[in-house]
Amino acid sequence: MREVREASFNTVVFTHIVPASTAPEFIDITDRVVNSLKDSQIRNGFVLVFSRHTTAAITIQENEPLLLNDMASLLERLAPKSARYGHNDFSIRTINMEEDECPNGHSHCQHLTLGSSETIPVIDGSLALGQYQHIFMVELDEAKAAPREVLVQIMGV
Repeated sequence: MREVREASFNTVVFTHIVPASTAPEFIDITDRVVNSLKDSQIRNGFVLVFSRHTTAAITIQENEPLLLNDMASLLERLAPKSARYGHNDFSIRTINMEEDECPNGHSHCQHLTLGSSETIPVIDGSLALGQYQHIFMVELDEAKAAPREVLVQIMGV
């Protein structure tokens, strides 16, 4: 007969202060997620990594500098900062305005191509990532100097 432990949940929230000089910027958060998993003592289940921001994405990709530059260039070509965005026209926009807001329509459009979360299986206490896979928070808004919140939720036994 097989013993079954009751499933448990463990949510860890960490913040990362992103330098305001570069966007898009790929920030490798793999080690922080691995440490959260170790702290949870979950052996088998899933880790959900979620960004609480509409201009900071989560993705899994290879941590190779030339590739990261290529991906940043692709995002810029898909939604160039210099293009016209209605979101940036503060003379007509009336919703979700902040006092010191900067034009960032391109950041929101770039986020659309990446997404807010990734789910990674946990097997025998380790993330089941491939050999070259790393977890990144992608900062898309160079004007954003406030801390970014990434939620790491771990479910399993």
